[in-house]
Amino acid sequence: MRVNTICAGFPGATASDPTTELDSWKVGGKMFACFGQKIDGVSLKTDSVDTAQMLIDAGAATRAPYFHKSWVLVSFDSAEDELQHRIAVSYDIIFKALPKKVRDGIDQA
Repeated sequence: MRVNTICAGFPGATASDPTTELDSWKVGGKMFACFGQKIDGVSLKTDSVDTAQMLIDAGAATRAPYFHKSWVLVSFDSAEDELQHRIAVSYDIIFKALPKKVRDGIDQA
């Protein structure tokens, strides 16, 4: 799956397969991407509820079920560059919110 390929390319990113039917990718123990067999897309963090709503209004995403309103669901069928961009933004938001000690322990090379 191309989402796994994209997520695996980020420093410190780890795949997590919780006991639910969802797969997720985390950095520093915090989730930045979540998807599953029953969901046609990947749930990703945005910087705000307003940004999420703008993406939904523009048709670039839909509301991510079960997540805070600052998360969106981006279709697996999205253009490669859009999907990659949205995943990168989600990763960056989560990475920057990590405690400095955790961030410093992740090799960004």
